[in-house]
Amino acid sequence: MAPYLQIMFGALTLISFYTVFKSMVYNFHMFQLNGYRASTHFAWMKKNARHYVLEAIVFALSFSGIIKKEPVMAFFAAALIVAASGLAVSNREKSAKKPLVYTPRVKRMIATSLVLFAAMYGLAVYFLTTENKNLSFSVLGFINALAPLAILLSNLINKPMEKGINARYTLEAKKMLASCPDLQTIGITGSYGKTGVKFYLYTILRAWTDTLVTPESYNTPMGIVKTVRGSLSSVHKIFLCEMGAKWVGDIKELCDIVHPKHGIITALGDQHLESFGSVENIIKTKYELCDALPENGRLYVNWDNDRIRQYPPKRKFIKYGTREDCDYRAFDIEVGSSGTAFKVKAPDGSVTQFDTKLLGFHIVVNITGAIAAANGFGMPLDEMRLYVRRIEAVPHRMQLVDKGPYTIIDDAFNSNPAGCAAALETLKSIDGMRVLVTPGMIELGEKEYDLNKEFGRQAAASCDKIVLIGAKQTEPIRDGVLEAGFPENDLWIEEDFSKAMQKIYAYPSEKKKVILLENDLPDNY
Repeated sequence: MAPYLQIMFGALTLISFYTVFKSMVYNFHMFQLNGYRASTHFAWMKKNARHYVLEAIVFALSFSGIIKKEPVMAFFAAALIVAASGLAVSNREKSAKKPLVYTPRVKRMIATSLVLFAAMYGLAVYFLTTENKNLSFSVLGFINALAPLAILLSNLINKPMEKGINARYTLEAKKMLASCPDLQTIGITGSYGKTGVKFYLYTILRAWTDTLVTPESYNTPMGIVKTVRGSLSSVHKIFLCEMGAKWVGDIKELCDIVHPKHGIITALGDQHLESFGSVENIIKTKYELCDALPENGRLYVNWDNDRIRQYPPKRKFIKYGTREDCDYRAFDIEVGSSGTAFKVKAPDGSVTQFDTKLLGFHIVVNITGAIAAANGFGMPLDEMRLYVRRIEAVPHRMQLVDKGPYTIIDDAFNSNPAGCAAALETLKSIDGMRVLVTPGMIELGEKEYDLNKEFGRQAAASCDKIVLIGAKQTEPIRDGVLEAGFPENDLWIEEDFSKAMQKIYAYPSEKKKVILLENDLPDNY
């Protein structure tokens, strides 16, 4: 190999070190956000193929290593270096809303990937000692181009080991739960509202009895297992276990771990249609909780939810909500800028007045579900009044933040059609210049356009100003807003959230600004 090609090889090697490192960080981050599911991540890669254009170019140029004539090879090697350099720049670290968490699983996958890359670099060096020296450029090119796929390969290689580790941790958690025979576990699931109901119930119960709760949004098998292994003790009487699902069978898997005695179903909606495939699969999965409960277990359902009423559980259940036929019925709901007041009628006919710092009609429904469940554990409604008043907003779920000249209603955690409609109704009930800031809803499958368009129509009836984040993503909302006759001058589109907020803050208004932040897309969107 000519000296200038050796220099090029050295330059390409250094560039590939940087490119591969940054590619690993980025793709492991996306893989983590995609729930460590290879099928989900691969579908995401196909959907975001534009992110991998440079990898495709580098991959194509890598075949130039078969060229024998060194002057021609030098030209392609230079092109390969330029393309790889562009790939290195594109892979530079970017700010993330939720950075990569270096869990033990991620560290094991990184270790496996490093072994794979080391083997490929070794192959590149090996070709330098053969007659096919130019093939070393091909190997380096392939390393750069195929780095994103190495993440999936490392996951495949580690799969048996990960299954073994998870099985051991799960078995430990099951043994710990079995050692607490008096522990009453209540599974809480639903298309939305489950985290809120969980924390409202925890706030009410924890001062009354020793209660364990899955923290934050821990609602996966390993999240629940981690909670049990790290926090369960013999003093706990009640375990509030949030159960999330994106695929048929997910709730059954969780029930097989914790064996809930009681359950709450907060809603059946269109969330995660992309992975579930159909509304029927959503209903089937959520009702896996019903199937897991013993005959003497209590099941609470949100009777305000249209789909639950349309497809009620095939077992005895307790209804909560605002409808006349609810067992626990909330009524006389008054929403103000400082909170919400309401009354609850219990099955025995007694009526109790409640007050909360939280805003919104649907928040009252969720609190009523928590009140019903707490009452089922034996806590009188009168004793709950103080604790209901102490309920804090779950971060980014209709969280009220007063900033003087403006008030923010932070509902950015996750959005669904029913939640968006309820949030807009709350916004509409508050005096001031009402502003919606949203990137729209995701993971709604074939219904995504229509549901976002309907969201736009609803927003047009509730807002004075609407700010959409991302022109392409929010096109359906824009269509719905304008079809509803909303003034185009009051509809803004920004690509960056911070710029949108700066524009709102600077906009002159005699009224106090009330800003609803509806959804915040994760980094993989």
